Amino acid sequence: MRRDERRWFDALFEEVLASMPPQIHALIEEVPVALEDCPTPELLREMGLDPDDRAGLCGLHSGIPLTDRSVSQSEMPDTVTLYREGIVEEAGGWEEWTDDDGTELGGEDRVRQEIRVTLLHELGHHFGLTEEDLRGLGYG
Repeated sequence: MRRDERRWFDALFEEVLASMPPQIHALIEEVPVALEDCPTPELLREMGLDPDDRAGLCGLHSGIPLTDRSVSQSEMPDTVTLYREGIVEEAGGWEEWTDDDGTELGGEDRVRQEIRVTLLHELGHHFGLTEEDLRGLGYG
């Protein structure tokens, strides 16, 4: 990702974060959020994903969901990582366009929306929500 795109993305992330309710800010104090351009090929392999598809992953919750923890576990702290390239790709890119069936894709608003959905999706995993649960809530 180019430096100017990274700055643009990070500014949109800050806008999304500022628009979130206080409860979400409290969660982020508990589960730090990191921004990276894309996952490493090694991480993708560990997840059983194509290591060459580095823009295919939007976010990742690392850690043990609260619903699965025990008092005897001493794990590294949980983190949520958002992957800039995956989010921009999922949104349809930086430029607005319309696909063959008339669906509008891409552009700043879609990237902003995808940042929000990905952030809430990964925070949901921290609280033990499954992919099915998150799809039902519109964050899948």
